Amino acid sequence: MSHLLALTTWGFFVDIGRSLKESFFMFYETLWALVLGFGLSGAVQAFVSREAMQRRLGNHRPATVVRASAYGMISSSCSYAASAMAKSLFQKGADFVASMVFMFASTNLVVELGIVLAVLIGWQFVAAEFVGGTIMIALLAIAGGLFLRGQALDEARRRVETTNAGHHHVEASGDRRPVTERIRSLAGWSDAASYTMADLTMLGREMAIGYTVAGFLAVLIPLHVWNDVFIRGHGFGTTLENVVVGPFIAIISYVCSIGNVPLAAALWRGGISFGGVVSFIFADLIAMPLLLIYRKLYGTRMALRMLAVFWTVMSIAGLITEGIFRASGIVPTTRPTTIAAEHFAWNYTAFLNLVFLAAFGAIWLLARNRTSLGGGSGYAIDPVCGMQVETAHAPASVNHESDTIYFCSDHCRERFEASPSRYLRAVQVPQRRNDEGIPLDLGTTPTTHVHQRNEEDSVPAAIDPVCKMVVDPATAAAIRTYNGINYFFCNIGCAETFDADPARYASAAEGGHA
Repeated sequence: MSHLLALTTWGFFVDIGRSLKESFFMFYETLWALVLGFGLSGAVQAFVSREAMQRRLGNHRPATVVRASAYGMISSSCSYAASAMAKSLFQKGADFVASMVFMFASTNLVVELGIVLAVLIGWQFVAAEFVGGTIMIALLAIAGGLFLRGQALDEARRRVETTNAGHHHVEASGDRRPVTERIRSLAGWSDAASYTMADLTMLGREMAIGYTVAGFLAVLIPLHVWNDVFIRGHGFGTTLENVVVGPFIAIISYVCSIGNVPLAAALWRGGISFGGVVSFIFADLIAMPLLLIYRKLYGTRMALRMLAVFWTVMSIAGLITEGIFRASGIVPTTRPTTIAAEHFAWNYTAFLNLVFLAAFGAIWLLARNRTSLGGGSGYAIDPVCGMQVETAHAPASVNHESDTIYFCSDHCRERFEASPSRYLRAVQVPQRRNDEGIPLDLGTTPTTHVHQRNEEDSVPAAIDPVCKMVVDPATAAAIRTYNGINYFFCNIGCAETFDADPARYASAAEGGHA
């Protein structure tokens, strides 16, 4: 009996080792692709303006849908960041369906996803990503216009406006140089490198879970189990069942963003149909954590409608994509016995990994020396997830002691507020600069109210007495007079907070700026 137990225990650890080995070599095969994809994403995020996104998404007509898709394609691939940016666009007046189109494009029509798909399961899935993604967005525009409206939409609008009060403080970006000038500067590329490093930090957990779970699925789950989950041999019925089950697996897997690509590779090896893989990849936006975020942001009624609409369009897009690809004869006819080669070899993968590891070293150095290179103006790092955000477009922020701290989403802000001390070491308070790019010494005490912009410029800047943000009196969003002193505010929400208890904030400010 003890001998049998020993053999069972030994077999268990052997299977664990084989699973981890499979996970590691999946990562090794895609290492160069990850560096390339995230490097390109960082450059795009650093050099493409966000203002246009917020101005030009006022409806969901075809031209607007195309614009929203294009803006999404050049944005971060993180599902959480995409949902937060969509909320921010909606909050600032964008059409709700156009905001959702942006969110879909942000996670499904991005370069890094396509590169990793090509490496792990083939070019056909890259083509399916863009063909199916386009179909899905068109379906979303139609279905969203029909079902994401009415009282549920009115409630969602009220919720985001209420949630925004007192939390979202806008600060102008310090780097106002033209894009062409920033592209030619080390400061601009240091900002791009910081985006890359921040995105890798932010998505590291998702990718680690995705690769690990995929390794265990590939090694430990017998083929007959997959055959029980995904029906086979029933023609159209097989495809239909698979494209519906694919998103369900995404919901319960809790893996978002690029982390679900290794899982997709494991599912493809296990027997899911081509369309089922496509619908599963698209369904990262209905993973359970994101559904809970939608419920909090937009209300239960809208969250349920979003789930129904998203699941439907993801499944239909997978179904149509498989039909197109089968008619074209480009659906793969064989499935891999392994997802990645489980050994090192001197081949193109090894060569590319070496080249891109060197490139990653350069990216790391640029990010590390960002301040000395003149970068960082108008940016902050989310202390919870590590994402880099533009302070002018941060979806959420909070005043902590004397500093304003910026977040990629309300989800991260809430985690910070629940335990500030846990994240304070990671806080990078953005360096404020004047119009000429000269750093402003803002001091550190909460009672500092007026600061000079620099030694040569005698025009003072005021401090919002509620959130402690620097405010230019000439462009302040609101002004209040209390006891003969003028107080300037970064937004209406802070002014209304001041109105509720002016004595409290006037005292804390040690007098206003006249």
